[in-house]
Amino acid sequence: MMALRELTQGDKKVPVLHSNNGPALVGLVTIAAHLAQEAKRPELLGGSAEHKALVQQWLEYRLTKVDGCHKDDIKTILKDLNSYLEDKVYLAGNQFTLADTLMYYGIHHIIVDLAIQEKEKHMNVTRWFDHVQHYTGVRHHLPPVVVLRNRVYTSGHH
Repeated sequence: MMALRELTQGDKKVPVLHSNNGPALVGLVTIAAHLAQEAKRPELLGGSAEHKALVQQWLEYRLTKVDGCHKDDIKTILKDLNSYLEDKVYLAGNQFTLADTLMYYGIHHIIVDLAIQEKEKHMNVTRWFDHVQHYTGVRHHLPPVVVLRNRVYTSGHH
């Protein structure tokens, strides 16, 4: 049996997973990676060494840049993600991974609040986000974010 609790470290709440099979697991990425292994879904952690490193890189980005970001940081995060996703389907290339799931949950509150013009300005992030929110088993309790398929504004209006 497993139980999920929160631990307060400074001003942050950190998830802790308690199970009967071993020591408590602390931290979002640690718990998520453990659950992917338990679910016999190791592909969510990446296939090759390079792929695994990319997954880890984006999980770290989520924890260090996205979580607890200030409003001023949001534009930089969206710009970084938009540029990176220009020629990629998912964060770690062409395969859906844990990085996509956790980043989706990390930026959902940001994407929900974007105006149509901002969604269009960051169309690679918007495309990726829409793709991930429709991936089986991802969205669960979060409301869907409406993404327009056709541009409403021309580039001169940004």
